Amino acid sequence: MKKVIKNTKKGILMVAMLAASLSFANEGTPFFTIKNESERTSLTLALVKEGNLLSIKDYNGMILYKEVIQKTGTYTKGFDLTALPNGKYIFELDSDIEIKTIPFTVETNTVVFEKDMEKSIFKPVTRVKGNIVFVSQLTLNNKPLKIDIYFEGSNNSELVLTETIKDTKCIERIYKLTGLKNGNYTMVFNTEGREFIKHINN
Repeated sequence: MKKVIKNTKKGILMVAMLAASLSFANEGTPFFTIKNESERTSLTLALVKEGNLLSIKDYNGMILYKEVIQKTGTYTKGFDLTALPNGKYIFELDSDIEIKTIPFTVETNTVVFEKDMEKSIFKPVTRVKGNIVFVSQLTLNNKPLKIDIYFEGSNNSELVLTETIKDTKCIERIYKLTGLKNGNYTMVFNTEGREFIKHINN
């Protein structure tokens, strides 16, 4: 079953594939191990890739530490987390298609990891072929995905399409950017408090 939405004035054609399936990763597969020692916490991450970004953030999202992974494989490093003020924090691993977070709490020099609160956010994945854009995303908790598409003309930016996709674990959309020869497009994705931007140039 498919639905076609045309908007010739705005120069865009959307084909929404409603019966699609994606295969990204195995849900529930552990990717980290923690070993707490007297003054150091050893973090081991499995299946990391060169270029992944590891960071420590506080409850407000402020980055306290960041490191670009230099080698594909298994990553292990010790951190003195007891030096942090009392509060809630997260380890965050940002890869090509997924953001994984590991929350932990520091209380009176004691570090407690909340492994049951580990979370994965799959990024929207875009693939461009000519003036056709394929968008796919896996959302294990049926979280909504809001998509805004802007046409970037020579003098201004105009919103040409907006939609919010709900109540599905597997999202697939196909957009035909019929005005691509006259300018560029910007796609803005919002899900689970995160924003992702894709620029499509002619």
